Amino acid sequence: MGRQRLQRSVGIVIAISVFAAAALLWLIVASAGPPTDVSPTQRIVVGIWNVVYDQDAPGLKVLLAAIAVALVLAAGVAIADRRIATRTRRSADGQALPLAPKVVMERTRGVFAGPVTVTVLIPAHNEAASLPATIASLKSQSHAPERIIVVADNCTDATADIARRAGVEVFTSVGNTNKKAGALNQALKELLPGQGDNDIVMVMDADTALDDGFLESAVARFTNDRALMAVGGLFYGEEGHGLLGQFQRNEYIRYAREMQRRRGRVFILTGTASLFRPAALRTVAEHRGTSLPGTPGDVYDTAALTEDNELTIAIKSLGGLMVSPAECTVVTELMPTWRTLWNQRLRWQRGALENIGAYGVTPQTIRYWLQQLGIGYGVIALTAYLVMVGITLVSMDTWIWFPFWLGMGLIFTLERVVTVWKGGWRSRLLALTLFPELFFDMYLNLVFVKGIVDISLGRTADWKHLAHAAADESETARA
Repeated sequence: MGRQRLQRSVGIVIAISVFAAAALLWLIVASAGPPTDVSPTQRIVVGIWNVVYDQDAPGLKVLLAAIAVALVLAAGVAIADRRIATRTRRSADGQALPLAPKVVMERTRGVFAGPVTVTVLIPAHNEAASLPATIASLKSQSHAPERIIVVADNCTDATADIARRAGVEVFTSVGNTNKKAGALNQALKELLPGQGDNDIVMVMDADTALDDGFLESAVARFTNDRALMAVGGLFYGEEGHGLLGQFQRNEYIRYAREMQRRRGRVFILTGTASLFRPAALRTVAEHRGTSLPGTPGDVYDTAALTEDNELTIAIKSLGGLMVSPAECTVVTELMPTWRTLWNQRLRWQRGALENIGAYGVTPQTIRYWLQQLGIGYGVIALTAYLVMVGITLVSMDTWIWFPFWLGMGLIFTLERVVTVWKGGWRSRLLALTLFPELFFDMYLNLVFVKGIVDISLGRTADWKHLAHAAADESETARA
């Protein structure tokens, strides 16, 4: 009950903080007073084009205040993030931070744990349609995994049969009512006791395909750094699904670019594909119910809607070092409809809020709290911008150009195009049109608001599984 009350308060705290920040900025703008001259100017361009424009722009005080706020926030987040990471790396406190690099290095000094091996767990609930491609991508890796285990959870289709025909092992969950996390907990309880420090465990979704070189790069990272506890993948969207698919591909490209700019410093160990040292998973299981939320002995917290996000925070809370190398990329499933996208993102949002509520405000969770505050502030800013654009369009009898705001818009558009350049001409064209992506962002903002409202009112969250189309019989027969 205490945990539930804390999680419910997360939404209220974030909402109050965001509105307070927005009100502060509004007061700064209002203090500048109204412009002294707002009359537009009319000119003839190229002898034929009658242009009405307004040179009015925010006052110097407002501009400086906005720039200062942005710089202070950005610098504050970066400095706090770096100081927390540095303090963790230098810590020798084996009680509070048993996975901290110095502690791990001291514990493993002079010990050779053998060559790095990879055992892959693929949790699968009715994944007969997508599983063959996932297994094929694993077997075609330049560094193939030593073992592939499909964790078949309450399947009513041919998932297990397809896995066996593909030549991989099958672990069948028994009496599991805790979805993916529960199935993985059952499999890990059998697997982990026999794993050495270099016997890496990989968990990947059944709707994901690894790009070639993923495992080779990850194994090299673990081989060269025995303090490294986890390696996460950078994910890109599959082809197809029309305009909605392109929205999601652009979003994922920008996220991967941000991770690369952070030099691989992990924000979330994505469930699409992540690798862990057994010592990290065993240590998490040992601390469940004490310093970490969850049931003692479980690797994954079955109460968490987003188990990958929660496990990331758990390992960070124990001092674990993790990276997402640019070479470790995967292609993952996209949501085919607006409804399935809504369900997916609402689960992600609720899960993120519940996780930070469960852990509270700690050095390891500050970054996640600030992310939620930033998203909330963005909701207000984008909503205000679109509303003002709409009011302007409706209220003006004559179109008036505003050079200052046009300049800001061009800079923003350029940034949108550059950040998806890697995605090809379709990504660039969609970013160049600007407003379709802004409306997509507004859709995601509505998901954020729904998540805040639901958690504040104590509404029960639901884990919705995306049902895939049945596999083609010929493909199944060949698998």
